Amino acid sequence: MMPVASALAAVLYLLTSLHVYWGLGGVWPGTDQASCARTVAGFRGIDTMPTPFASFAVAACLLVTTLWPLALVGVFATPFPRQGLAASALMIALVFLGRGTAGFTPAWRRLTPEMPFARLDRLYYSPLCLAIGAGFAFLAIKGFQP
Repeated sequence: MMPVASALAAVLYLLTSLHVYWGLGGVWPGTDQASCARTVAGFRGIDTMPTPFASFAVAACLLVTTLWPLALVGVFATPFPRQGLAASALMIALVFLGRGTAGFTPAWRRLTPEMPFARLDRLYYSPLCLAIGAGFAFLAIKGFQP
């Protein structure tokens, strides 16, 4: 369980850091607001990055999510019972699996048609969400076992 938890925490920490960077005004992997927004958000007609508040809110959620797999494997003490952590991990898994699956639907493609986001989403973003969701599902199932 530790390798899966560590990998999840590392990936989620990287994603958290990216959202903080964008909240501070960073534009990588683009060269300006418009190119970055078309690369990482992809919504129809987008030409600016989401607000700093939105980026920091996502970063806060990701940071809490980063701690979950580590708590499940006992890296740090938590007041929550193991069964509760496992149930929460299952809910987190469903969120990531849902986002990953959505990326392959026509409705999502109509909502986020901008390039290069649409291509990157099919190749990287959605599969990454599916992998994160699978990792959380694995940890949740293991967390319910004695």
